[in-house]
Amino acid sequence: MKAAIYARKSTDQTGLSDDQRSVARQVEHARAFAASRGWTVDDAHVYVDDGISGAEFDRRPAFLRLMNALKPRAPFQVLVMSEESRLGREAIETAYALKQLLTATVRVWFYLDERERTLDSPTEKLLMSVSAFADEVEREKARQRTYDAMIRKARAGHVTGGRTFGYDNLDVLGPDGRRSHVERRINEREAAVVRRIFQLTADGYGRARVVQILNADGAPAPRAQRGRPTAWCPSSVHEALHRELYRGVIVWNRTRKRDQWGRQRQKDRSADEVLRVDAPALRIVPEPLWLEVHDRLARRRALYLESTGGKAHGRPVAGTVSRYLLTGSVTCGCCRGTLVVRTRAHGRRRDARLECWHYRTRGRRACWNRFQPSMRALEDVVLDAIEGEILRPEVVDRAIAYAQAALSATDDGPKPADVAQELAQLDAEMARLAEVAAVAGPGIGAIAEALRTRQARRASLQAQQAAQKTQRRHVVAPEALRARLTDWRALLRRNVAEARPVLDALLAERIVVTPHRETEHGEVTGFDVRLSLTTRGILEGIALPQGVASPTGFEPVF
Repeated sequence: MKAAIYARKSTDQTGLSDDQRSVARQVEHARAFAASRGWTVDDAHVYVDDGISGAEFDRRPAFLRLMNALKPRAPFQVLVMSEESRLGREAIETAYALKQLLTATVRVWFYLDERERTLDSPTEKLLMSVSAFADEVEREKARQRTYDAMIRKARAGHVTGGRTFGYDNLDVLGPDGRRSHVERRINEREAAVVRRIFQLTADGYGRARVVQILNADGAPAPRAQRGRPTAWCPSSVHEALHRELYRGVIVWNRTRKRDQWGRQRQKDRSADEVLRVDAPALRIVPEPLWLEVHDRLARRRALYLESTGGKAHGRPVAGTVSRYLLTGSVTCGCCRGTLVVRTRAHGRRRDARLECWHYRTRGRRACWNRFQPSMRALEDVVLDAIEGEILRPEVVDRAIAYAQAALSATDDGPKPADVAQELAQLDAEMARLAEVAAVAGPGIGAIAEALRTRQARRASLQAQQAAQKTQRRHVVAPEALRARLTDWRALLRRNVAEARPVLDALLAERIVVTPHRETEHGEVTGFDVRLSLTTRGILEGIALPQGVASPTGFEPVF
């Protein structure tokens, strides 16, 4: 019997035993438990979520893979966990996950108490509900304990989070030699950079210009996150200008991290929930300079809103269609920053090129990629790949067959010729009835009723005839559809709004463009383009390989 393992470590581990603190220990104990039962653990089905709250279900990668593996048929018969709370700490979601596992004929075992979870009777369902409720209550208690501890630290001026640029975190030991709390101390080297940012802003420099000056001088910068380059950028300068800690005020509890379901959803708290503590010893920026800078920022914003009629014209909202097919889908291979479109004039036309956003806003310190490949050339790379790997003859033939079947689908009603014949017959009958009515006496009522019946039938046939004519106009011959596909590139570029969602679905991941190292003359010999295509969700049931094709000047990478 094949067994799978699921292990999870919570973000808050207060009160948990050593076995539950480490996902590695959980997996080790689960393997031992499976071996004692004679089950074989498949390494491909060991699912681990490390450092993720049990209230999260949509953002747990391993949990999602586990649930997706149940369809169409689970490749294992048993799932082993340390206890039920590892599956989740939200009663409704946990119960639903257990139901999905059990209905997929997967037995669920907990090795801590050597117990199998079943839902074969109302009593067992009640016990499961009580257990899930207890897990959720424990999560809420842990949240409240953490909140109470953090608010005590904030009121005392102690560190409640990570390190802040401009300060060093110092451990303070208690009488027993163990760490009591963490305090901040001003880092003079970094504090000088903060004061310089404020002074440059007071002198009239904008954020982009401040970034260029700091990066050109190699000024210390905040620690990079998620593999990004360590350098200043406009957003980090903005954050520094609005961080009240630099004026000697500790601000805590401005946002709520999770919603009422325990999911991670950042949301601002009300003003009366925000805690502010004066800390003059931590002041880096003098109060007159702080006030001068924020007065300048307020005046600058007022002038901007006045010039725009009170509208903040920032970046377009998500979903706004770009003029280019690949906007937002291309990544710099040197720094993993986004390549943005930049146009330049060439006579009467403008040439669109791609530029690394990190190089543009942060300078060479953040990324050395100063080269700008042509957007048109990169689009040709992607379209060549689609033509070579997706629009193969057999795929095109199948698509045309589907389209033809959809366009020519008809109901089981009468043929157009039969409808026309019945209409002619009705017109003749109505003409004769009209002649009789002209000379009729007392029997005029019966004749009028016969006319009304035939008139209603005639209107119904005319509507049916019009629908048949419209349907025939929409039937397109296979040769015409194939002719339209020969011009598919131009169609995509003429209809960017419709083409963008299709291209997004075909791209398995963002396109990575990396320039070759520049020569001694400062030139670049070409670009590596890494691109992965998928047909999932576009062409069901057709297995196609991944690939890439490149025009001259580009080197494909598989």
